Amino acid sequence: MIDRSHTLSLTRQARALGMSRGTVYYLPRPASEVDLALMQRIDELHLDYPFAGSRMLQGLLIGEGNKIGRVKVRNLMKRMGIESIYRRPNTSKPAPGHKIYPYLLRELPVTRPNQVWAIVITYIPMARGYVYLAAVVDWYTRRVLSWRLSITLETAFCIEAVEDAMVKHGKLTSSIQIKDRSSRLLPSSKC
Repeated sequence: MIDRSHTLSLTRQARALGMSRGTVYYLPRPASEVDLALMQRIDELHLDYPFAGSRMLQGLLIGEGNKIGRVKVRNLMKRMGIESIYRRPNTSKPAPGHKIYPYLLRELPVTRPNQVWAIVITYIPMARGYVYLAAVVDWYTRRVLSWRLSITLETAFCIEAVEDAMVKHGKLTSSIQIKDRSSRLLPSSKC
């Protein structure tokens, strides 16, 4: 794109390409030894406290005797690709275009065990990723009938949990199984 041996100046080449002139001259600097040591310590702290953001990590680093500001911690976290783990907003909103099934139990009184089962899927944050939990729950007794753990959000472990509940507790007396309203539990390759 930019030819340094061309007769046209670098400034004019950058202008012709719609680039900032600073982009042409910029050379990235390697991280200093102090920054590398801080990044290593931030990585260790992040493994111990994955929910800690830049403010908490700054407090932990200051407690260890480092003089560092929150913005510096935030920039180092961004450079390393580290984010704190927390519940994000709007996680239960269905994606546009996905069908929302009607709520079939609005008028149905739940009066006995094995009348209505629900399958609940949630995730458990771990040091390196998530573990997914699928649990089959009886609405009347509020007992967990069966559960399965998986490292991937695929249909197989959900189906295993339902089949295990059917083996242990018999089939439902009605034909309604409540699932999450989102598309995660629709018949597909994923839950």
